Amino acid sequence: MTSADAMAAQENITKKMTEMVDELDRTRLRKIQLQMHRCSVKCCENDAASLEQTQRCIEKCSQGVNNAQEYVQREVGHFQNRLQRCVLDCQDRAKDKLGPNPSELEIEDVKAGFENCAIKCVDSHVSLMPDLLKRMKKFLGSST
Repeated sequence: MTSADAMAAQENITKKMTEMVDELDRTRLRKIQLQMHRCSVKCCENDAASLEQTQRCIEKCSQGVNNAQEYVQREVGHFQNRLQRCVLDCQDRAKDKLGPNPSELEIEDVKAGFENCAIKCVDSHVSLMPDLLKRMKKFLGSST
């Protein structure tokens, strides 16, 4: 494994994460936003409501979007934390293998081992993404 392989793995998970969030936006979040905007329009069309009542109405309309965004951020954050912990474990293992005065060859060997471990972390987490997407879609589908 090379640094180029590690870079490719990082680019791959970034691309997959972007694709996942984009799909979630297209299939679930936009519908929730549309509901919010329609609800807010009704608040603004009520000529009998005071400014304060209109503001409260609009805030209430926004709760679904806010909750959905918080949920997605929380799930994505948990996913990223798990990946980070995996890579940190690889880093700890690499540090444990190095003695007090490692040779260049030992350093290169440990570095290659770390990169291989980190790539495995990325690959295993990429394989978890379809289930994560399915779970988020299910949750967001039930909240609309």
